[in-house]
Amino acid sequence: MKLKQLESNLQDVEVFENPKVKWEQYPTTPHIAARMLHTIHQVYDDIKGKTICDLGVGCGILGIGSVLLESSYTVGIDIDPTALSVARRNVDDFEISMDLIQCDVRHLKNLFCLKKRSFDTVIMNPPFGTKIHGIDIAFLDAAFDICCGTIYSLHKRSTREYIIRKAKDYGAKASVVAELSFDIPKTFRFHKQKSVDI
Repeated sequence: MKLKQLESNLQDVEVFENPKVKWEQYPTTPHIAARMLHTIHQVYDDIKGKTICDLGVGCGILGIGSVLLESSYTVGIDIDPTALSVARRNVDDFEISMDLIQCDVRHLKNLFCLKKRSFDTVIMNPPFGTKIHGIDIAFLDAAFDICCGTIYSLHKRSTREYIIRKAKDYGAKASVVAELSFDIPKTFRFHKQKSVDI
């Protein structure tokens, strides 16, 4: 699937009506999701025919995009039942097969249906860790536990060096695949600016 077609399809993904600040629910835009997934698919060959886990699935855009790019199996995991309801509606609207599981990534090891290193690829846009300190690293910990292949994760530029060091702790090599401007619109009352690029 061409990049423009993927982005066009992802425009139909419904987003949060009432995002929760506690979970830092900033939806991944179709523009960013399409570019991320297209690069993973075309450059690294880590989607088509692969088992995919979308950690912190939210509305489902990354998982849905993975299915559209012909993953062999995709599952989305999120702690928030409301987000999973939105993701379920999106999956149903796209008429695709994608499992959704409610679970806190910090307790993923206890989930009987997931075996250690059971996914070829993990794709995620985790919370930044500004509301729950360290949650971004908890997502990486979970990803390293369930992935036998490659992990693709969106992070703030300011945490890059720390993330690279953390990957080394796992015996992995981290690299920057792309730098994207992630525009976060004024979503919550405490936001002072109309939008911020991170």
